[in-house]
Amino acid sequence: MTQDEALALLKTGASIFLTGRPGSGKTHTVNRYLRDLAHAWSGIGVRDTLNRRDLDVLAANRRLAGRIEKAGVLIIDEISMLPARSLTLVDTVCRHIRGTAVPFGGLQVVLVGDFFQLPPVTRRRVEPGMLDFAHGDDGFGAAFAHASSAWRDLDPTVCYLSEQHRQDDQPFLDVLDAIRANACTGVHRERLASRMVDRDQLPARRTRLFTHNAAVDDINQQQLAKLDGEAHHFAMTGKGPQHSVEALKRGCLSPDALVLKHEAVVMFTKNDPAGRYVNGTLGLVEDFDPETGSPVVRIRGGKQIVAEPVTWKIEESGKEHASVTQVPLRLAWAITVHKSQGMSLDAAVIDLSRAFEYGQGYVALSRLRKLSGLYLLGLNDRALQVHPEAIEKDSEFRAASERSLDTLARLGPEEIATRQTAFLETCGGRQAEAAAEKSYDVAALRESHGQAYAPWTEGEERDLRRRHEAGESVGAIAAELGRKPGAIRSRLKKLALI
Repeated sequence: MTQDEALALLKTGASIFLTGRPGSGKTHTVNRYLRDLAHAWSGIGVRDTLNRRDLDVLAANRRLAGRIEKAGVLIIDEISMLPARSLTLVDTVCRHIRGTAVPFGGLQVVLVGDFFQLPPVTRRRVEPGMLDFAHGDDGFGAAFAHASSAWRDLDPTVCYLSEQHRQDDQPFLDVLDAIRANACTGVHRERLASRMVDRDQLPARRTRLFTHNAAVDDINQQQLAKLDGEAHHFAMTGKGPQHSVEALKRGCLSPDALVLKHEAVVMFTKNDPAGRYVNGTLGLVEDFDPETGSPVVRIRGGKQIVAEPVTWKIEESGKEHASVTQVPLRLAWAITVHKSQGMSLDAAVIDLSRAFEYGQGYVALSRLRKLSGLYLLGLNDRALQVHPEAIEKDSEFRAASERSLDTLARLGPEEIATRQTAFLETCGGRQAEAAAEKSYDVAALRESHGQAYAPWTEGEERDLRRRHEAGESVGAIAAELGRKPGAIRSRLKKLALI
């Protein structure tokens, strides 16, 4: 499924599970729609259980209840890292406050992530007196969110993105696909072994990914201490209720106390609205602004950026509830694999000799755009394994995504447009606003995809099979059948021909 096809379904108000390989554009797609926070928004904080009094206290919180009652859409990013228990709690809070038994109180829920990546860390316990929301098999004993009763009740439409925007190195993609299938052997291991380096041969100023926090902190402080010159200190400031400020600090990639020197290797920790940098952009501190003291960072290509303080905030009803302000940088000689999830890197030194979690090696390696950007210090067997449950669910999600495409075709552009307009109106929008964004328009989407949404006939499928078995290329088949190459590949996969 393409990003535009997923976006068309998102705009109808359907609850969605948006998934796909790293680099397929999940974050980009959801950023085109809207974003929100799960834990902080629902008020559950760090809880993994709720009792009746907890629910009543949350409902009595006018600010919390107000934002849940007025909300139309809830987006939960990196869903693979959210425990099933937490998803159930968010669902329970939404139903209780909105006063309805429908899943998540009737909100459109958009779940974004890839279960081949890092799984959640869970505490497997239920304390006496706590609510047992679904009697045993609701996810309280299961790690992944898709095992929860909340997921089953929601039954989200699956959009499995098939495009690839990060890697175009086919041998490297083959390695990543092999890891994704728990089948990394032979030639795949040889390709990784070819990128092994000794510690005394490490390239300068390349980000290093490690599996443990202690190793990251030690390397960053050691490297900073080696630099001559004055240390510049930047302290994070906060406004608003203390618990909200602390929650923002925990979620912020910039540290509470940031210490920099000239020539420090740094990484930007936030997307710049002006487009000068994104979360994960690497650079080198070249100077400090004489007037403001802000660090001047040179990024790839030689461009200099004054890294002025920015604000992370929680808004309610269009007003700021809490915020933290800090320079959007962190030391980046080394970072943890967990912190790297979602980034794109041109090159990195990666040590997977102590990998301990399913998906850890896959996340680290898939940050890179090309195999030539990998400098591998170590590797163990666990680094090449993904969670068996992720593999088991993958075929199910792919099949569900194919059914979603069939639904899109069956509804047709007129009905899709009608549903999009209706959903926009329920969210307080106007049709004129939707029409202004032509790139999201279903009619334009259909035009740009030719007959991408047209249902396949039996005759077309027979012709497709015959041409494929005769060795014709996807492009040639697409031209003959009047469909886009992506539609041809999708149908070939559905027919189990590739």
